[in-house]
This record gives sequence, structure tokens and C-alpha cells, in this order.
Amino acid sequence: MDTKKAKWLIFVALVLILAGGVLAYCVQTAGNTIKIKDVRFVGSNGRINSALLYIPPDVNSKNPAPGIVATHGYINSRETQDGFAIEFARRGYVVLAVDQSGHGFSDPPAFAAGFGGLDSLKYLRTLDIVNPNNIGLEGHSMGGWASVIAAAANPAGYKSMVLASSSTGTYGAPEGTATFPRNVGLIYSKYDEFSRLMWGVDVPADIVKTEKLKKFFGTTEDIEVGKLYGSIEKGTARKLYQPNTIHPRVHFSKEGIGNAVEWMQMTLDGGKKIPPENQIWQYKELGNFMGAIGMILLLFPLGALLLQKNFFQELNEAAPEKKSLKGFGWWVGAALTVLIPLPLFIVAIASHGKGYQAASALWPQNITTTIMYWALFVAAVSLILFLLWHFIFNRKNATFVNYGVTWQDEGIAWKKVGKSFVLAGVIAFFAYLTVAFCGWAFTTDFRLWVFAIKPMTFLHFRIFVSYLIPFTVFFLVIGIILHGQLRRGKAGDLKFWQEMLINIFLMITGYILFLAFQYAPLFAGGALSIPDAALFFIVMFQFFPLFIIAALVSTYFYRKTGHVYTGAFLSAMLITWIVVASQATHFPL
Repeated sequence: MDTKKAKWLIFVALVLILAGGVLAYCVQTAGNTIKIKDVRFVGSNGRINSALLYIPPDVNSKNPAPGIVATHGYINSRETQDGFAIEFARRGYVVLAVDQSGHGFSDPPAFAAGFGGLDSLKYLRTLDIVNPNNIGLEGHSMGGWASVIAAAANPAGYKSMVLASSSTGTYGAPEGTATFPRNVGLIYSKYDEFSRLMWGVDVPADIVKTEKLKKFFGTTEDIEVGKLYGSIEKGTARKLYQPNTIHPRVHFSKEGIGNAVEWMQMTLDGGKKIPPENQIWQYKELGNFMGAIGMILLLFPLGALLLQKNFFQELNEAAPEKKSLKGFGWWVGAALTVLIPLPLFIVAIASHGKGYQAASALWPQNITTTIMYWALFVAAVSLILFLLWHFIFNRKNATFVNYGVTWQDEGIAWKKVGKSFVLAGVIAFFAYLTVAFCGWAFTTDFRLWVFAIKPMTFLHFRIFVSYLIPFTVFFLVIGIILHGQLRRGKAGDLKFWQEMLINIFLMITGYILFLAFQYAPLFAGGALSIPDAALFFIVMFQFFPLFIIAALVSTYFYRKTGHVYTGAFLSAMLITWIVVASQATHFPL
């Protein structure tokens, strides 16, 4: 990439980031009419809680409005509630979109103080711009449990509730009755992965037959979708919505968000009568996604320009002569690369949160720790198989120079390895500045659905450092496999995009197959293939953008430097940052 092209691509990347930020800001503020404040408030035991406060126009202490606490689910953050928050605020409700305990910018540990629900409702009720007798609670998944716990602790402190992909009587949330909680709209999708945990049935559609739901709705008959039960005036109203989607899509669907809007309009006083189907939140998501694309695009021309600088110039090398698998052997190696992670994933999640995977001061995030051990298992098995192949079949044909590990006549050139790390760090730092800038300028981050690129707190950075080395080991091994053992074509005869597509295929195909295995029975009207692994298969959705980024970065910088180091270091930095900033912290640091 020449200097002129690199500068042009940097310009395009920055335009995408800025345009995406402006679009997201304009949508979430409804054309700069809604004020959004990034607030912090002290909760139980002195913990600091984080939230976004949406204030509609003309709302003040003399003209208070109805208020809604919007609470995200497990391993999400306040921005995950954007769809609900934007649509509520457009209709005149003050919205407090909170980070649960140990999530986002709220202090750890996760699950503390009723998942943060107790403190959030208490804080909203202190605001003089909110009518304390006209408050709603909306929670998705674990956020629903936070809402139920808050309602039990403050039974006079709210008027209505939306449980989205959630339940009563789970993880400390009190059991629901015909009178508690008050006025509940239950949004439970036809393909929700947690129906066994939440309502005691493997097939989500069968919740209408459960005694638990019948007791909650105050009837002995099977529950009818869309029918209003009880009385809004008496606080006993109940309604079941069943959008045609899965658990994590309810907060990212027009139907699910429209259901929540409809219920709040029915049960809270005031607000604008904008039809529930009139929604604009999707355009904010488009802006967030444009920012993410811009940040990822920025990595490549920035790296190309830095490699032209005197300090990094010695890293510029052509890819070494290819000495990889050929013919049928390549397909065997590719199949192993695709399939090896899958059984090891089941092995890793079997010990999630306990034993050697228990949260600690060193590795305080349960989900991140499980993914880390899985990555190390995959790296260990892959490296053993690679070394067996090299020493038994390829030793006479190749050296580690051909795999991008060592340098001719230098072995492992530690000075160049160090410079590779510095190069990766500089690129990652400038990428981080883009999302930090958008957070400051637009109160947005980069995201699409369950995938998010967020700024880190100082605590997140300390956690990032502790996970960085294990993930670096993983990406070094993956780099050796992709560019040493499975490299296609002769040096220079594959175009960048061709090699990138091959490596993306190798890195994500296994998860496509695994998710198809898990979800096919559910979409056919049955249950998940492995119901107890529902959470981690939802986590797996994030593997696609993460490994696509890693494949692009690893391939590009291998082609630019002839070695695996810069790509592996940069992949590890980016993925560790993205995962740590988006995950729950379980140890009370």
C-alpha cells in the first residue's frame, strides 16, 4: 500500500467514524431535542453505578414526566437498551438506562445489590424531573430479575413493568403472583433459549401451559398471546407478547421494542401517543456500525504508514517461501482447524465459574476466563499437532522461517519481535482513541447487536493486562497454523482479499456448524440441542466479528512483515480489549 492510498483510506475511515457518530447522536437525541447525560450515582455499600439519563424536551422540575428504569441483561451494558430507551424518550418518558452491577462502568462485583435494580429505582425516584407516582421498570433477561427484585423492595415505587425475555422466581427474583409485580407485560419470544431456566419447559412456546405462568396471570387456563388479563387500574394487568425471534434479539427487534412501548403507553400516564411501530432506533445502530467499520478499516492504512517509518522499517519483509500442506493434506488440516475448537468449547464451559475457572483478583471475569481457557486448550492441541506434522513430515522440507516464526540467520530476532509488539500497541492505541472520542463527543460507542467496542475504565485496563498474555499465546499459535501450515498458493500469487477470505473461512466455519447444530431443533419447534449451554452459544455470536477482525489483521500484517508477530499481537490487543470492556466483572476488585 503506497503512502497516497494509505492516507486516502485513513480519510475514509475517519469519515465513517465521524459520520456514524453524528448519525447515532442525532437519532438518540431525536434531532438534538432529547438530552442524554452520562451519570454516576452511589449505591449500596458505596458502589458507583453508571447510567445514561434520557431527558425529553420541556421536562423539568416544574413539569415532571413519567420515568422508566431500563436494565440490560447479563454480559451486556447500558447501550444494549438503546432501542427501548430511544423509543421511550421520544414518547416523553425520562429514561434511566443503567449498567448493572459489575457491568459497563458500574463497580463490581456482578450480581450485587439485586443486579443493581434496587439502587437504580431509588436513584430515579430522587430526580425532581420524574413523577414518583408514575414510574415503569423495563428489564431484559437478568435485567428483568433486577426489576422484580426492585419492585419487591419498593412495592409503592413503581406503577408498571415490562419483563423482556425474563421471568419471576429466578436467581433471587421473587415468584410472581396474580398481584405481584404490578401491571406486567411479558415479552417472551417463540425461540427463547432460556425457557427451561425461566419457566421450566424446554420448548419456549409451551410456557403458556405452565402452572408458573398461569399462577402469574391469575388463571387456570392456558395463556393466550396478546390477551389482556387482570386490571390496569387495580395493578393486576398481565399480557403475553411472543415475538418471532430468539432471546438476545428481543432488544434488537422492532416487534419486541414495539411491544414494550405499547405496554408502557397502556399503563403509565402521560407521554406522547406515537404509535409503537413508529421507531427510529435502527438508524442509531447503523451509525454505531459505521463507526465500527471505520475503526477496523483504520488499522490497515495506519499500519502501512507506520511500517514506512525508520523505527519500524526493518519489519518490512516479503512473505517467506511457502512450505505448507498441499492437496488432500490441506483439507485434512483445514478440517482439524475448523473442528478442534468445538469439543474443547464444551470441555471449557463445563467448569465455567468454578474450580480452576473461579473468579480471582488475577482473572476476575467469569466469561472471559472461560473463553481464555478454551483458547489456551485450542492453542495447546493445535500446537502439538502442528509440531508433530513439522517434525515427522515437513522437517526436511521447511524451517520455522517458512512459518513466519524465525528470521533467516537470526533465529527469533527479539528486537524485531519487540518492535512488532510496539507497532501493534501504537495501532491499537489510535484505534482506541476513535471510540474514546465518540464516547466523549457523541455519548456513543461502536456496536451491532450483541457485539460492542467500548471504552475501558482504569479497572478494565488492569483486567485487560492480566488476560493479554494468554490471548496472545492463542493468536500466535493461530497465526502459525494459518500462515505456516495452511497457507495457500505460492508467495505473492494470492491477492490479499483471497487470502483473507480463506482465513476467515478457517476461523468461523466451525462456529457456523456448531450454532446450526444447537439451533436447528429449536427453530423446528423443539428445544435446543444442548439446553444447558444456551448462554455460551449466545456468547458465540460474538465470535464471528471477533474472528473476522483477527483473520483480517493476522493476514494483512503477515503479508506486510513476513512474520506472525505483529498480526498476533494486534489481534490479541484488540480482542482482549473488546471482550474485557464488554464483560461482567465478578470478583470484588
